[in-house]
Amino acid sequence: MKGDFLTRIRLEYNQFTKAEKKVADYILQNSREVLFMSITGLAEACEVGDTSVFRFCKTLDLKGYQEFKMRLSLSLHDETTGQGRLEGNISLNDSFKEVARKVLNTNMDTLEETYSLLDEVQFGAVIDALYKARRICFFGVGTSMISALKAANKFMRIEPKVFCIQDGHMQAMAASMMEEGEAAVFFSYSGATKDTIHAAELAKKAGAVTVCITRFLKSPLTSFADMTLLCGANEGPLQGGSTSSEISQLFLIDLMYTEYYRRYFEQCDRNNEKASASVLDKMW
Repeated sequence: MKGDFLTRIRLEYNQFTKAEKKVADYILQNSREVLFMSITGLAEACEVGDTSVFRFCKTLDLKGYQEFKMRLSLSLHDETTGQGRLEGNISLNDSFKEVARKVLNTNMDTLEETYSLLDEVQFGAVIDALYKARRICFFGVGTSMISALKAANKFMRIEPKVFCIQDGHMQAMAASMMEEGEAAVFFSYSGATKDTIHAAELAKKAGAVTVCITRFLKSPLTSFADMTLLCGANEGPLQGGSTSSEISQLFLIDLMYTEYYRRYFEQCDRNNEKASASVLDKMW
């Protein structure tokens, strides 16, 4: 049964090592909070290493941390389905207006939290790094690829040095051939997407400046980032690619674009005029 997952942790408690028991204790006491924690965040909360959390998952015959969060989310979801409750505190009995208001509030809260997480010094350093870079490459997988493409689309209007490759294998190859004086921007809500982490590791090793846009300050991805911008959406394992997480990333993209345009207005304005003129004949 899906809802037996927490019970299973209790039943197999005696099989865990001392470090794994710390992880189990924390999960049993803070199960809902764990849904929104990275593997590094959970490890720090339990005062153990990332490998201990991973071994805990393996002891439960799980493939890794993401499957653990999925199983945990299903278990907690089963506890609320009897009440007719959906994700985002939306009830099956809500009217359309109530659903619309709750969705609006969720997205507004996401934007407010992302705004509150802004670090002006860090943000300024990112803008400086993008301007100084000879080439800017945007990376992402799945829904985060949509954000990467959106970023490339916006910046291409004001900068000719922007690139975005969609295929995961080609991303790895492109990252490995980056050089000092170039910048790589990685989008990943969880910071635990293998393809993105691999590309970031390769770009970092190649000498490029690496920028990470993610939910968690500490994650496998941020360990390869020179600078990190945080988005403020809480996305559960059953909400992969949620609109709120995408909205938070788009807010940061729009802010990066606007601040870049403001700082280097004359150059950006000239490029924007050229880009606009190039597609003028394609509109009625």
